[in-house]
Amino acid sequence: MKKQIAIAALTIGAIIVGTNNVQAQNTTATTTVNITLNDVISIDAGSTAIGNTVDFNYVTAADYNSDQTITKANSLKVTSTKNFNVKVKAGGANFMNGTNLIPVNVLTIKAATAAGTMGGTKSAVVLSATDQTLVSNAPLGSALTLNLDYTIPAAKSSSSDILGKPAGTYTQTVTYTATAL
Repeated sequence: MKKQIAIAALTIGAIIVGTNNVQAQNTTATTTVNITLNDVISIDAGSTAIGNTVDFNYVTAADYNSDQTITKANSLKVTSTKNFNVKVKAGGANFMNGTNLIPVNVLTIKAATAAGTMGGTKSAVVLSATDQTLVSNAPLGSALTLNLDYTIPAAKSSSSDILGKPAGTYTQTVTYTATAL
């Protein structure tokens, strides 16, 4: 009987030791994680320059004899993985109302006093039909904003560029292009 108890005790001990060995074993797994990056530059949704209008209204003599500035917050919202430039140009040489024309160079576009979060060197641009640099070497970033001032100076609104033109709405598109450096 002592022998049977000893055999039973050894059997139970072996089972317990074997179970502990199974529980004590570690299993490892290794996974490779890849992050694939592509260069991106985008004028993002939320830019007020997308599908928006800037309206100058000349109603009184005082309107023609003073600078008129319209500030547009978040005109451009740019995301870029590299430093970049922003250029601007008109869709043609003139604002048009049928056959009546006002040259696009009556309009100046520049960064507003509170320019937003976009860095870089900002320049005032007298609008033309050729690309001109509005912001140069802006640092990379996500959803960088640029607030813009659109100005028609009194020297233009009180000149023959605007005075003497038939009443009506004169229209032209303005295109902004962000380009990675």
